[in-house]
Amino acid sequence: MDEVLAYLKNNSTYFLATMGSEGDPHVRPFGTITKFEGKLYIQTGKVKSVSDQMLAHPRVAICATGKDGTWMRLAADAVLDDRLEARQAVLGEYPDLQGMYAADDGNCEVFALENVTATFYSFTTEPRTVTF
Repeated sequence: MDEVLAYLKNNSTYFLATMGSEGDPHVRPFGTITKFEGKLYIQTGKVKSVSDQMLAHPRVAICATGKDGTWMRLAADAVLDDRLEARQAVLGEYPDLQGMYAADDGNCEVFALENVTATFYSFTTEPRTVTF
């Protein structure tokens, strides 16, 4: 888990894929990732369609590329954690978001990533998979 966290922190924009209500995939850039109580968390706004999509179809995918030519693909279940402490933990690591979100504003949401499979790739080595 720490290796996945470090990779996403070092390559701060990744792409999150969700399933839309019409059955089409939706991909968008994301940037939050935090470790809280032994799980990785991402953050979004309740008013955004990505929130509705993760609530309706929790299985998500993340893809990130490294400056060194590597990339990582991750599949996980995004599970809403509605606790104030979880929202505070994520926002605490992203002060720039505090102008848009507050942990108790009724809009900030955080999702724990569970049942994670992450595979690291490069053109020079065999893929390596970690699960947690």
